[in-house]
Amino acid sequence: MVEVNRKLLPVKAHFFFFMASMGPILPFTIVFGKQLGISEIVMGTVSAVLPLLFLVAKPAFGYLADYFQRQRKLLFMSVICIMCGAHILLYFVPAAPIRPFSVNDITCEEINSCHKKGNYTVREENSMLYNCTWSANTKHIQVERNILTPEKCSIASKVNVSDLCQNNTSNAYDIMCEPVHTDPYLYSTVTFWSFVILMAIGSIGYNVANSISDAICFDVLGEGGEMGYGRQRVFGAIGFGLSALLAGYVIDLFSTDDSMKNYAPAFILTLAFGLLDIFTCTRLKLPKLPKSESILGDVASLLKHRHIVVFLIFATFAGICDSFIIYFMFWYLEDLAMASGAMSHVKLIEGLVIAAETLGGEVIFFSYAGKMIEKLGYEHCLSLSFVFYALRLGLISLANNPWWLLPTEFFLQGPSFALCYTTIVAYASAVAPPGTSATMQGLVAGMDDGFGYAIGSLAGGVLYQWFGGSWSFLMYSGLALACAVAHFALHIFFLKVPSKPTDTCSTDYQVVSQKATNDSKSDSNESR
Repeated sequence: MVEVNRKLLPVKAHFFFFMASMGPILPFTIVFGKQLGISEIVMGTVSAVLPLLFLVAKPAFGYLADYFQRQRKLLFMSVICIMCGAHILLYFVPAAPIRPFSVNDITCEEINSCHKKGNYTVREENSMLYNCTWSANTKHIQVERNILTPEKCSIASKVNVSDLCQNNTSNAYDIMCEPVHTDPYLYSTVTFWSFVILMAIGSIGYNVANSISDAICFDVLGEGGEMGYGRQRVFGAIGFGLSALLAGYVIDLFSTDDSMKNYAPAFILTLAFGLLDIFTCTRLKLPKLPKSESILGDVASLLKHRHIVVFLIFATFAGICDSFIIYFMFWYLEDLAMASGAMSHVKLIEGLVIAAETLGGEVIFFSYAGKMIEKLGYEHCLSLSFVFYALRLGLISLANNPWWLLPTEFFLQGPSFALCYTTIVAYASAVAPPGTSATMQGLVAGMDDGFGYAIGSLAGGVLYQWFGGSWSFLMYSGLALACAVAHFALHIFFLKVPSKPTDTCSTDYQVVSQKATNDSKSDSNESR
């Protein structure tokens, strides 16, 4: 029978409710913005600016948590409240004057001819008229509104558009339209700026709270407990997966219009789980830690070691690879759903994808990542995660319908993201001087999902606009493979991987002591 360490139960509960509060809204934020009419490049630009703020905010709040140790629980809970509040307020952002719309049951006779351009007027639910110029010789149909911007429309049926009306049949087809954004009107509206500001506050709050959560977890585990981190963090994966799956189902259930999803149930779930997390945080008992006399000086001294510098550089590349999946996989999934006629249950598919990621691969790899790191070492685990990122991104690029992403994410989210994330935060904890755990976690997270996410999302938005989803994912797959080869070669031929896997460098200080490693093994049962 496995004994459970009761002092770790509040940590497990916090990870569960904290991630469960973000599961209903965090994965859908980008497509929620898309529904408001924000284009790929603009969303990529916004998503690139926000991580730059993470780069500053994470180490800054980490420093505050280390400096004001007696108040760090209050600081931590305040950040969670701000995070949940900002995300919930997104629901009250007013509807934009430009939004996607659908035209149902249009027949070939009404289109006139596939080989001729003809005009046809359609009426949306709010009785607004659109003058449409259609040409069925191409996969996209240009629809012009004389008030705002043109739209890009596609047949939401499994047909070859060029053969749509060859026999002049009376078959009916559904057409889905979305803004092209050649007009800057939207970006001077309350809708756009409300969305951007609230998304910024909520995203910064989530990322700061996430890095402080990791630091608190390592503090509770104690010195040498790095290998037990994954067994706590796995509960966050379970909470995120279950709540995202539930949110995807109820969003589709309460949505009557395929082009305008009702996100109200997701925001209600975020509120409920957020309140439960705040209550759980009141039960956390944080250990008394030694206080560093010079937090910034101690952390800066680590940058003198080439192993640490290389680690930070490749943590940034990990963020670049992961950011494109985070920000654009659902965008690509909805493009596939529109092309294959699956828009009516697209949120359910997205929820299933998240459940496959978290309840499948993450649960396994968070649980056993510590043992893998003990066997292979931090360096080889990071190289291996890049290999799986390359495979994952490559398989996503080959998808021809949204259901293809389910097995891909089920099998590859764990060995790519979960293994990579555990390796990075455990390494950061191992090298952190006493009294600087939150600052070090903030610095590493700032490079990974701060600077790395900024580069990845900005480049991703441009590539997606220029080359489309499939080619963009393939390019990022090539980048991940190059990182795997470069990282492995550096540590084998130049930095020389130490004989003991968890002794991460052979500099004049010992990153993980022999005693810490032995304590890690002896306390294995306690960190369950």
